[in-house]
Amino acid sequence: MSHPTATIPPVQHHRTEVNGTTLHHVTAGTRGTTVLLVHGFPETWWAFHRLIPLLAEHHRVVAVDLRGFGDSAVADDTVTSTVAAEDLHQLIAALGAGPVHLVGQDIAGGTLLRLATAYPQDVASFTAVEMGLAGFGLEAFADVTRGGSWHIGALAAPGIADLLLTGRERDLLGWWFPTTTAVAGAVTEADLDELARTFARPGGWRGAAGLYRSMLAEGAQNQEIARRHPVAVPALAVGGSGGELTAATLRQVVSADLTSVLLPGVGHHVALEAPGALAAAVLDLTRAVGG
Repeated sequence: MSHPTATIPPVQHHRTEVNGTTLHHVTAGTRGTTVLLVHGFPETWWAFHRLIPLLAEHHRVVAVDLRGFGDSAVADDTVTSTVAAEDLHQLIAALGAGPVHLVGQDIAGGTLLRLATAYPQDVASFTAVEMGLAGFGLEAFADVTRGGSWHIGALAAPGIADLLLTGRERDLLGWWFPTTTAVAGAVTEADLDELARTFARPGGWRGAAGLYRSMLAEGAQNQEIARRHPVAVPALAVGGSGGELTAATLRQVVSADLTSVLLPGVGHHVALEAPGALAAAVLDLTRAVGG
């Protein structure tokens, strides 16, 4: 198979057929239990390329490109958080990796909630990084009249991302990351090139579009899931520029012990901006869980 343009020495690249699609993922480390890293927007597995070597000293690490992102197969218009969760469940089974220490960020929240509650046997711990959930306040970020972000509606509207962003992927990311990060130099020109490469594929925005459409529709479902089947494993909330948002969200959906870590001076893309601090927090949790 051909490898993506960017890579790092510790990882191996794989493609696995699951749930009617092909997921690209990288692996590193050979000891201990598995940590599964799940990116947000506008990201791919590359968002974790500084974090992976730190975790791989202690764990087997898997970082996945969600359906429609990165070098995974392009998504169609049916992708939802539920579909993405089923993809991850089948990937965990195919790799014989469960239960995993689940680490995810941003718009992956709905996917992670569904994975952890529908398949509790898959998850040993739950780490949320700069993550909100529909039904628990995330929808407010789509309301531009109250300071919300334009990108949610633009991505959720069918066909609009392809219409407006095709050929402008690098320009968008070059605007996005300086706006959403706080650590100078955390996102390099090479990082932007790698991320833009995959969003520039034909249909490269469809995975993100599906997750944002799903987010705007799933609030009531998330509330019911949390009421009936709260996340029942030890959890960690990591906040950067979002402050207490992630912890406040998890307190409403987690029934087990919850630890909150706030990282002053760090923006939204914690794994790129403060990989050492994030690794330390995740490893504290995995040691406490005993894996």
